[in-house]
Amino acid sequence: MLHQTMYSCVPSPFYERRYERFSVAHAGTVTSVRPGLGGVSVRPCRMIDISRGGASFAVDTTIGLSQHYYLHIIGTPLRIGCAEVYRNGERIGVQFIKPIEQTLLREIIRQDFFTGQNGKAAKSR
Repeated sequence: MLHQTMYSCVPSPFYERRYERFSVAHAGTVTSVRPGLGGVSVRPCRMIDISRGGASFAVDTTIGLSQHYYLHIIGTPLRIGCAEVYRNGERIGVQFIKPIEQTLLREIIRQDFFTGQNGKAAKSR
């Protein structure tokens, strides 16, 4: 860089991601335990993107949603443990407690590609 500043040399996790993210449009569910072990809350969500280490999705409302829950992506056999990183309106970003396997990530992306849910599939003429 010709014109460096002191800030251009500082590493930032905002610009450097550990895992590559993929846009998806899968349906899913978020399962959380209510306070005081007062039952289980299950609500639908719509996936926005996913990587091996985390995901973002949208829910109808975040009222009563804890910061740790299980994410189930419809069409996959697993429930993935999540810790919330951010909330921005109805959009939630999470980090997975344990990174998911590369084969599961490929399966999710392939399902989205073949069903054409993410809007990137070629439009018929």
